[in-house]
Amino acid sequence: MPNQLNWAAKPWQESEPLECAMVVPDTADTATFTFRAPSGAWFDYQPGQFVTLDLPVPGGNVQRTYTISSSPSRPLSISVTVKAQATSIGTRWMLDHLKPGMRIKAYGPSGIFSFHRHPAQKYLFISAGSGITPMMSMTTWAWDSGEMPDIAFVHAAKRPSEIIFRERLEQFANRVPGLKLRFTVEEPDPFRTWHGFQGRLSQIMLGLMAPDYLEREVFCCGPEPFMQSVREMLVSIGYDMDRYHQESFGAPVRKESDAEPITDVVPDADTRAAVTFTASGVTAACAETDTVLAVARKAGLNIPSGCTFGLCGTCKVRKSAGEVHMVHNGGISDDEIAEGFILACCSNPIGRVSVEV
Repeated sequence: MPNQLNWAAKPWQESEPLECAMVVPDTADTATFTFRAPSGAWFDYQPGQFVTLDLPVPGGNVQRTYTISSSPSRPLSISVTVKAQATSIGTRWMLDHLKPGMRIKAYGPSGIFSFHRHPAQKYLFISAGSGITPMMSMTTWAWDSGEMPDIAFVHAAKRPSEIIFRERLEQFANRVPGLKLRFTVEEPDPFRTWHGFQGRLSQIMLGLMAPDYLEREVFCCGPEPFMQSVREMLVSIGYDMDRYHQESFGAPVRKESDAEPITDVVPDADTRAAVTFTASGVTAACAETDTVLAVARKAGLNIPSGCTFGLCGTCKVRKSAGEVHMVHNGGISDDEIAEGFILACCSNPIGRVSVEV
């Protein structure tokens, strides 16, 4: 017979190893590992927290942190869902060697990324890749609680087949009105129709996915460039960033005092800047919150433009010196940005900037 829950057991302590109970493949190079405590101890943590695993890889043990993808509302076991990258060592070992019955040392759970710490009536979860794992934990808790709050769940992936937990999330969403799923992918799978969003997550897309985003408590997890773009979008549309919370892939935060302040560049209306239009020989003073397009128009110069919110790419010009803060909606490619191009309609000068106009 399967092991029965020992209600006299105490919560799991990190002095006791975890025993791998199940391995379930999810997507390519992604699997969920479920662990139990040999003593029958149960697991107590906040949804969204992480655990550190001590992995016996060749050459010596390594410690890796993984967000717990299961929910404490299901305390018999604990699960982590891992995705191997090209440079993965610990995760690659898990996928290739960790099997049911094996025991490993673990530490935790810990971390401050949980909606239990920030109660709200409405949430906006934004994730990319394996950053979906803490969102899955929190969503499962909400489902198990029987009182699903209003959650707009936005997730970005390379293609539909790489959306981790897609079927489980859709099963939840099909049964409760409070969970609204919104997926965007870089490209569809070959020979499979995709009816969802496609392309880089942008302000316009976010507005379509969650029109009331200003009313929601935001939780974000994914690669740092993705989270930075989300922060820039939210700042540019006037979101109260005191209600923004994120978890980093590289350095999960164990306690509040360890959290490093976010130091993104935010244009300041009281800070002066200047734009030099090199082809016209004109230099115009402005504030950091002015766009290059607005400065050009005020100086009597013409930069062709269309949408004025970074979508069409009509106002693309080359920047020859200085830095700008640019939040666009897909009207420019990463290669063009690397070559020095900017979109004048959504670029704010930081200090002195020169553009070829």
